[in-house]
Amino acid sequence: MSGVVRDQDVDIDLGQLARAVWARRLRILTITLVAAGVAFAGAKLISPQYRSETRILIEPRAPAFASTQQVNDAGAGPLMDELNIASQVQLLQSADLLKKVINDLKLYDLPEFDDAANGSAMNSILVKLHLKKNPMENPPEERVIDAFVERLQVYQVPGSRVIGINFTSKDPKLAAAIPNALANVYLSTQSGAKLDSNSEATRWLEPEIENLRQRVSEAEKKVAEYRTTHGLLQTNGTTTFPAQQLNDISAELTRVRGDKANAEARAQAVRNALSSGEASDTLPDIMSSQAIQRLKATESGLQSQISDLQTSLLNSHPRLKSLRAQLSDIRGQIRQETQKILASIENEAKVADLRASELERQKDTVQANSARAGEDEVGLNALEREANAQRQLLETYLVRYREAASRADSNSSPADARIVSRAIEPVDPYFPKVVPIVVVAAVATLILSAIVTMLAELFSGRALRPVDASRDTIEAETVAEEKDVPQAAVAIAAVRRPVQPSMLAVVTDDDGTDEVDDVEAAEEVPEDDDEFSIASVADYLADSRPPLAIAISPTGDNGSAATVSLTRMLADAGRRVVLIDMTGSGYPTELMAEDQSALGVTDLLCGEAAFGDTIHGDRLSDAHLIPQGQSNARRAMRGVDRLSLLLDALAAAYDLVVVECGAADVAGVSRLTRSRDVEIILSLPQLEETIFVALMTEFQAAGYERVVLMSGGQADEQEIGQAA
Repeated sequence: MSGVVRDQDVDIDLGQLARAVWARRLRILTITLVAAGVAFAGAKLISPQYRSETRILIEPRAPAFASTQQVNDAGAGPLMDELNIASQVQLLQSADLLKKVINDLKLYDLPEFDDAANGSAMNSILVKLHLKKNPMENPPEERVIDAFVERLQVYQVPGSRVIGINFTSKDPKLAAAIPNALANVYLSTQSGAKLDSNSEATRWLEPEIENLRQRVSEAEKKVAEYRTTHGLLQTNGTTTFPAQQLNDISAELTRVRGDKANAEARAQAVRNALSSGEASDTLPDIMSSQAIQRLKATESGLQSQISDLQTSLLNSHPRLKSLRAQLSDIRGQIRQETQKILASIENEAKVADLRASELERQKDTVQANSARAGEDEVGLNALEREANAQRQLLETYLVRYREAASRADSNSSPADARIVSRAIEPVDPYFPKVVPIVVVAAVATLILSAIVTMLAELFSGRALRPVDASRDTIEAETVAEEKDVPQAAVAIAAVRRPVQPSMLAVVTDDDGTDEVDDVEAAEEVPEDDDEFSIASVADYLADSRPPLAIAISPTGDNGSAATVSLTRMLADAGRRVVLIDMTGSGYPTELMAEDQSALGVTDLLCGEAAFGDTIHGDRLSDAHLIPQGQSNARRAMRGVDRLSLLLDALAAAYDLVVVECGAADVAGVSRLTRSRDVEIILSLPQLEETIFVALMTEFQAAGYERVVLMSGGQADEQEIGQAA
């Protein structure tokens, strides 16, 4: 039991848990090594299992002569669907494929696939107790398939169209052969399914194509008869004759109207030139006339002659008169020739007008015929649509029939999948993995052992520490930080009680004494002093981990010095230990305290000092000390029964609380150890048989069955001298 008072709030001491595990490290490591050895032996006894894998890629595949467009169309089909990939996974696990692989590889002859025939004794017992169905009741083929399925694993690789086929077997060759065989059977089955589909397509398309040919011929015949009956003859494949004729008349009418307008414009230009007297030789129609051109040349020659003669002859000269008369005649001829050209242009305009009128009449007639032809084309279009639909369907069927007929060979219809990774014979077994099994077993055993040790420490109460809060907790924590005292002790012991403890220098009551019956010593006086040396007692306390140790020194200060040496030895071993000086002489305080007048337990029990002020560090070790104090010991003794509060606080904060009582008797010690897990230490540096037997008799009579003797030889005496 720890120093935890009933109905008191407690907390878990993580440090104590870690120390408990570390103290039992040899036991834990032994258990771990045993578990690792058992796991290693078990892994070696298990028959090795080998696993190999084949991977198949689901993708559209077409023969080499297939067009790119067809391949692209196939790739956009349902092969890219996740549901289709999942369907292929189920197909690979179908009973038909498995039976074919089993028969091809003759797996029914292997004992591995019929364990029921060589059943174990345990299976026989379970069958007789009706706890398991008798596997021999199933047919041999079903038993082989069940064993095959247990070793087979087919799955889709996430995020891809790849399917993995895993198989586990005791034979590495068989582990590689079965996935490859299953993949080959799957591909041949898929290819055969495509061949069957092509054969069925050709058988169905043949009669359909013959019927379509007849329907197409009849539809085209109806179109031709309708055209002939209604005069809807085609001129260029798309236009009927009335429509073409109307287009031609419209184009000719436009041309004639343009010629008429051109002729009228040319005639008007000639009239304007004649009426205004302007030179008409700039007009295109006049300049293009050869007669006008000859007359213009003659006119130019006459004017040249007249100009030459005027320089030498008078205007009344007969020669000049003759030349002027010829010039006037030529100009008259030019005017007459211009009038003829004008009349010719006007005639062209009249002819164009008459042609336009005639074309207008023809256009009206053709428009009427075209309107009737448009009504007849409605029925013609319906017949043509029917004939085109039949023709397109026939062409589609012919293309499908040719493709299906060309893929009648097995090589022309590859399966829509291919093997991207074939299984190879494995070298290392898949199971058991000796190293991982041993490591996992060792780690699990180590963790479980540590957990069991921690639980035992928790259930024993040694890893629990009381938690109490009061108004003085903050003040006590501040003092503890200055004195370097554990916080848990301060948090518990800082509670101010109305009852003040007293010192245990002398723990006998004034009114009465404890009566002890005479009993014989249960043990003889030990002869081997080394067994009860200070170091041996320190090792014993480190292993047993009691929260409280009461040291009694019947011989006085030399025994107290041994207790001081024990405390320092435990502190040097890494234990958190505190010594309470309850002696009358204050010899432990003299050995350990820097200041002999330091506040101590008597001051605390009398209420004259705070708890944090009474804890001091040892001047020669990491141990802590609560000195004797400066207050009156008798006044402190009045509340000795309430000293348990101090011990509870210290037991929760330290690994061990050592109370040095000096030459105390059994009655005084029993007040401190009532309902506590405590070790009684008899500090006798120089063993005296009479004292030892008497004390052992008294303590055994009082119910203390476990009393530790600390007796040292010369070596211990030297240690005590050094401590002093």
